[in-house]
Amino acid sequence: QVQLRESGGGLVQAGGSLRLSCAASGRTSSGIAMGWSRQAPGKEREFVTAINWSGSRTYYADSVKGRFTISRDNAKNTVYLQMNSLKPEDTAVYSCAAAYATAVLTAAAGYAFWGQGTQVTVSS
Repeated sequence: QVQLRESGGGLVQAGGSLRLSCAASGRTSSGIAMGWSRQAPGKEREFVTAINWSGSRTYYADSVKGRFTISRDNAKNTVYLQMNSLKPEDTAVYSCAAAYATAVLTAAAGYAFWGQGTQVTVSS
């Protein structure tokens, strides 16, 4: 089992930046692929980014490509999501996900473990 805890959400003006963190605990010695999804009120969940175990491969949804960057520090069992040039439409609850896999997993269905989420609000 893997437990995930997100942090770093908050309120920011359009054009601003935020960095989310997701700390993993539990059985983290095996290869773990990680990712982030988001869900805005009244909208379906959108899977936005993922990273493989080594950090050598990443995936981004078109909606965030060029603005968001995912990275990880395996020594700290932590994955980061740097969000730049934020837009009001980025407002959502952002949730971290993990799976026992070494490849990059590009869909939410591939993940077995999820965090509680952190709210990101971008004002116009």
